[in-house]
Amino acid sequence: MSVKTLSESMAHKVERQLRGDILTLTLSPGARISEQEIGERYGSSRQPGREALIALAKSRLVEILPQRGAVIAKISVSKLMQAAFIRETIETAVVKAACNAFHFHARTRLEDCLKEQERAAQAGYRAEFRRYDDLFHKTLAEGAGLPMAWQVVEDLKAHIDRACCLSLHAGDRLTQLTEEHRAIMRAIDARDETAASAAMTSHLSELLHDLPRLEAQHPDLFE
Repeated sequence: MSVKTLSESMAHKVERQLRGDILTLTLSPGARISEQEIGERYGSSRQPGREALIALAKSRLVEILPQRGAVIAKISVSKLMQAAFIRETIETAVVKAACNAFHFHARTRLEDCLKEQERAAQAGYRAEFRRYDDLFHKTLAEGAGLPMAWQVVEDLKAHIDRACCLSLHAGDRLTQLTEEHRAIMRAIDARDETAASAAMTSHLSELLHDLPRLEAQHPDLFE
């Protein structure tokens, strides 16, 4: 492996780790971050840190300010609302397609996924729960024969994830989300497009209903 390839691999690794820490609010919106700090945090040189910042700036998760360094972008309600609109449009179309044809292997994987979500919810393992939450939606798209739909959603949802992370700290939200997933699957099993679309819309709109409360409780995290 060439030095250039090694450098690119480290840059990708640092970008992935930095992105994860931003989306889980491990790095707080509004906090300053430097190439040196990134190197110390993730065990890299300055160059991979610089490349990671440039990549995340393109995703608008980081703001690079002339003469002032980089800052973790605050949560943008405008970007969140736009991302949520596009996501709902795509995922309601996915569940309608799933009602007409759904691969049985994917249905088995979804059941396993839901069981793991229930286990994580009962234990209060939020990070693990979120991984299975993503896996549920990814498997849903794959089972409907539309894997590219999830790829588009995955790129968009960075603007939703941080607010979602705040929302998951509320009471029995994890259990509620799992039941919403089960309602989606019951509609798909019944091949009821209307019910499946309504269940997905209800599922995805909960965060938007909760948004005013989140902004009021965490004004320093939002633009």
